[in-house]
Amino acid sequence: MVWVQQYDPFHFLPASALVALLPILVFIFSVAVFRVKMIVAASLVLVLSILLAVIPFGMPVLTALSAALYGFFYGFLPIGWIILNVVFLYRLTVKSGAFNTMRASITSITPDARLQLILIGFAFSAFLEGVAGYGTPVAISAALLVGLGFAPLSAARLCLIGNTAPVAFGAMGTSLAVAAQVSHVNIDKLSMIAGGALPILSLVALVCMVVLLSGVKGAREVFPAMVVAGVAFAGAMSATALFVGIQLPAITSGLFSMFALTVFLRFWQPKNIVAFADHAPIFPAKIDTPPITLLSVARAWFPYVLLTAVIILWSSRAFQSWFTNHAFFSAASWSIDMPFLHQTVVQTAPIVLTDTARDAVFKFDTINALGSGIFLSAWIAAMLLKVKVKDTARLFGQTCRDLIPMIFSIGLILAFATVANYSGMSSTVALLFSKIGALYPLLAPGLGAFGVLLTGSDTSSNALFAPLQAAVAGQIGVSDSLLVAANSLGGAAGKMISPQSIAVACAAVGLLGREGDVMNATLKISLVFAALSGIAVLVLSWVI
Repeated sequence: MVWVQQYDPFHFLPASALVALLPILVFIFSVAVFRVKMIVAASLVLVLSILLAVIPFGMPVLTALSAALYGFFYGFLPIGWIILNVVFLYRLTVKSGAFNTMRASITSITPDARLQLILIGFAFSAFLEGVAGYGTPVAISAALLVGLGFAPLSAARLCLIGNTAPVAFGAMGTSLAVAAQVSHVNIDKLSMIAGGALPILSLVALVCMVVLLSGVKGAREVFPAMVVAGVAFAGAMSATALFVGIQLPAITSGLFSMFALTVFLRFWQPKNIVAFADHAPIFPAKIDTPPITLLSVARAWFPYVLLTAVIILWSSRAFQSWFTNHAFFSAASWSIDMPFLHQTVVQTAPIVLTDTARDAVFKFDTINALGSGIFLSAWIAAMLLKVKVKDTARLFGQTCRDLIPMIFSIGLILAFATVANYSGMSSTVALLFSKIGALYPLLAPGLGAFGVLLTGSDTSSNALFAPLQAAVAGQIGVSDSLLVAANSLGGAAGKMISPQSIAVACAAVGLLGREGDVMNATLKISLVFAALSGIAVLVLSWVI
């Protein structure tokens, strides 16, 4: 079936754009003003978007429903399956006690608070973002720092800043994967742009953290360590994004930075040691330090070493080729041709668009799905960590119960984004924004930051606004991959002032009721990061 999009139903662009924006505005007010639960707000917006796509924008009912199913399947299965299993693996390490050994191995490296901040609030936080995400890095890192003597407000603020750059990749690259899916841009190009821009942002975050903690003079005293950690972090992130893909940059950057700094600190320590009075007696999350041996540390870290190896294997072309048509395991992967989504876009006054055709094929993977590889890693890790099969199964069931509402919400948001994309609503709004012209790239990251403020998630922000960014790019003549990546960059800046992130940080360090203080402490930094991202995107728009 071929259908024609009606991009300007009212023949007056501002009116059409306002109608197209209505689902997003409803979502904003539902979540930010009326405090409606995410799953309820997403359901409401999906229904509204289908009605608007069908009535004013002329989208056939069956086409709208097919688009919604297409987006929901992608959010619930590939993305949700990944999220579920990375959290499952993380909980296994906590249950077995391996996580206590992991954090003790980090905190025993140096007594200096500045270096502990780099190790925990910067490198370890990035690693946790890659393997779990969704608030886990800030909560764990901030609690660790408070247990080491950091003031709670300072720990929350610094960890929110340190978690900035890895957020754009998200857990196992889900943030950029969603952006590529809903905007139909090349995921390898997204990875390359993010791998070039985010390391620079990470270095800014590192310097900012240490200067805020100890001043310029204090930061100068640990400058050699900052160089080692920062170069290792940025180099690993860039190399992984360029040559491996979007799944591992946060993990490898955190691991390489921790390893490089640990080795360096065996030969160098600052002349002046900065340490804080121990706040742990008044804080319930005091660290229990298990005996540290080479064997116990290797055993504790092995699940994530295994996870990294499995992701590299599962992401390789050689492995995936086993599941292509007529290959040995081809029966384990099949494609579903979504009906009614063979779309023809034509010229409709007053808007000129290039003719194109887009087929919607949902690929259903089983064994070769990345989430399945992570699931396998988790069960192997459970055997190594000597967690009983019964306890492992019970923990997996509990993880499913805890995360299904969140995964369902992501599916609904992706469903709304897909309907908006296929109906022409995203393109209509993009046409209005394109009137800003060549300066729009300067503002593009701000839209991503705004999305994270609303949803608390860079993944959800990309689901909402990545199609819009790609459509604007087509109208102003810049790279669509660049503006979609800009949405994720801006989301990283907005993450540190997201109400959800701040709530997690405050709960972790015992500052419930003082969320306003934490937001005030990070607001200026967030605006600076968003501005730097905008400048970088504007410059790149001239050369890409």
